[in-house]
Amino acid sequence: MNRTKRGVFIVLSLTILLLAAGCGNRQKAMPKVPLSEIAVKDFSAGASIHDPSIILGEDGKYYIFGFHMEAAVSGDLHKWNTIASGVNGKNPLFSSLFEPDYQAFSFVGKNEEGGYSVWAPDVIYNETMGKYMMYFCTTSSYIKSNLCFALSDQLTGPYEYVDTIMYSGFTKGIIDQTNFYDVMPADADISPYFLRPSQFNNLQWPNCIDPALFFDDEERLWMVYGSWSGGIFLLEIDKETGYPIHPASSPDNDTDAYYGKRLAGGMHNSIEGPYVLHEKENGYYYLFVSYGSLTSEGGYQIRLFRSQSPEGPYTDAAGEQLGGVNDHSPYGVKLMGNYMLPSNPKAYMAPGHCSAFTDKDGKMYVVYHTRFDDGSEYHEPRVHQLFLTDNGWLAAAPFATSGEALSEQGFCTADMAGTWHLLNHNLAIDSSINTSQPVSVDRKGNVSGQDIHLTVQENTNYVTVTIDGIDYHGVIIDMRDEAGNDTRCITAIGDNNQAIWMVHYKSAAS
Repeated sequence: MNRTKRGVFIVLSLTILLLAAGCGNRQKAMPKVPLSEIAVKDFSAGASIHDPSIILGEDGKYYIFGFHMEAAVSGDLHKWNTIASGVNGKNPLFSSLFEPDYQAFSFVGKNEEGGYSVWAPDVIYNETMGKYMMYFCTTSSYIKSNLCFALSDQLTGPYEYVDTIMYSGFTKGIIDQTNFYDVMPADADISPYFLRPSQFNNLQWPNCIDPALFFDDEERLWMVYGSWSGGIFLLEIDKETGYPIHPASSPDNDTDAYYGKRLAGGMHNSIEGPYVLHEKENGYYYLFVSYGSLTSEGGYQIRLFRSQSPEGPYTDAAGEQLGGVNDHSPYGVKLMGNYMLPSNPKAYMAPGHCSAFTDKDGKMYVVYHTRFDDGSEYHEPRVHQLFLTDNGWLAAAPFATSGEALSEQGFCTADMAGTWHLLNHNLAIDSSINTSQPVSVDRKGNVSGQDIHLTVQENTNYVTVTIDGIDYHGVIIDMRDEAGNDTRCITAIGDNNQAIWMVHYKSAAS
């Protein structure tokens, strides 16, 4: 055999081997189990932390901090142990918050129950200072609030209160009790900050709660914050001091010299709990927010926008920004809302106020609290893995993480044949519960009797689910659900801002 023929033979042999290893050679159907045989079981995270903000500790463990000075630790993102709780001087998180002058509460005062409110902390490590920084809010009403910060040498504290840096809910008569004139000139026009002298303009300006910090590509430090009222705002933070760097006023750029730049919302729309995750590989900054009211029946839910700059503009999958509108439900990718899948004994309700992070192995996660359809307001944290779709959106796994990983081999359209349970989170902001419907997918990706088709990018984890002409770009992941059943899942995002989940039960929990 001459060299030319030998080369052709080798190429043909390799081609045959690759085809044999690829999609064309797969004949085995997905294992399946009848719904009557799957496990239906509750799952408890072991702790109750509201507004969980996550950070990875130097010890390799995960720490979440929440309202009412709560904190918990986990080694696997699944089970959590509470390490601090309670707004009082005995809480080990703080060393000086309840000194005799109560500086963090001097402006806002006590809440309606006669106590003090410490909400929504966020912790970040500042290499410039060599300190852990905790930003948190104190509040006494839906409008009168402060942003504060504290420092610690250790992640778990104790944190020493430093200062109150932002104020909302002031009136013309008490503006001197704030730091407004420390930032603004003495002759500043204060009329835009009031609807009338005795009423703060909360349609235009934020409620100073829910701070969250992040670094950009240039290692500049930023803080997003805000709840309902005038929307979500952004300020740069001085890494040397921890104080805001107040920008020049620019009405054309929706930027105020005191409150910073408005990123989304306004006109008292329900939007709060902002958090920005910077994905360094594609360069996007992903802005997570929550819509609705946080009670079990309040329609609380997680929405998502993205931008190529920390300062925006932040747009949704339909390419739209969110301003002050009458109905904001069409805006923002609805990552998840109330839902119930076949292996859930009761529905998950009001998932929201999330944080997000990239783990040391490169996996991304969203961390949030959820309530349940059980007649109570009990809540627990949940952690779901996030996946990048082929068009650069983040989609959340349907179940709490349990160590799942994307397939190295990938999938083919024929691998999707079987019975799936399809759930659409739609765009409603209400108490309705999204449930799944069974659909039967054949080896070509078609669903009999319905305008639904699945197309897998061969030998990858990417899939496009087309429903009534709308393409949902997603990812396929094999994972174990909260009841212990083995499943194959699809999570996908449409350019209509709707998220869908598809679940196939492969085997029942033992």
